[in-house]
Amino acid sequence: MNDQKDERLVRWLGELELRHLASLTASEVGRALSALSSCYVERREKLASGGALNTAGKRAAFALFYAPLHFLVVRAVVRALDVTRGITSITDLGCGTGAAGAAWALDAGCGVTGIDRNPWAVAEAQWTYRALGVPGRALKGDVERAVLPAAPGTAILAAYTINELPDAVRAAALPRLLDAHRHGARILIVEPIARRMAGWWPAWERAFLDVGGAPGEWRFPGPLPERQRQLGRAAGLDPRELTARTLWL
Repeated sequence: MNDQKDERLVRWLGELELRHLASLTASEVGRALSALSSCYVERREKLASGGALNTAGKRAAFALFYAPLHFLVVRAVVRALDVTRGITSITDLGCGTGAAGAAWALDAGCGVTGIDRNPWAVAEAQWTYRALGVPGRALKGDVERAVLPAAPGTAILAAYTINELPDAVRAAALPRLLDAHRHGARILIVEPIARRMAGWWPAWERAFLDVGGAPGEWRFPGPLPERQRQLGRAAGLDPRELTARTLWL
């Protein structure tokens, strides 16, 4: 079964290249990736206004570099946590291109619903689900208005999402997620391991611990696929391992 999943991953990566390098060169995408990474790290005020995905180059860079990275990180995390059994549906908040939710759904053998405010991301997530053979749909919506599943067998994923929310929206999301867990939903939060970007994390960690949750920091060895390594090096990014920190309920 894992061989079939790996075949889907390899096929998806190949289709990503065909899709996003049809009208851009690898060098152009590499330059756009450099600008995109700068937006995430140095000019985070642009995120709320959609600045991370406001050009074709940045969208291609996100899809070709960050989406596979997020897929591989989330797949490694859910396998390490052993949280693929008994899940019947996943809601992916701030789904982006759908890669993170698809990674969990593929291993769990269930469907996924992605929610994102960006129309391009919603369309890309729909394509991702089809390309990976995951039953899924993507909807345009905001985290603060999303209907959260609250029943046994359901799961909520927020991968690289909570850190990007405005403070008020983030604060309101925490009690909603905890309430969904009280009604049976499982919750997985995934964020970059760098602490300087997330002053909100300690309070969320305490809240999860108070109801029996488990924080985690992860470092998984293994290089990125060759195309993603090439793009990363062109943009001054060369991760030698997959890293993340998580909150799990």
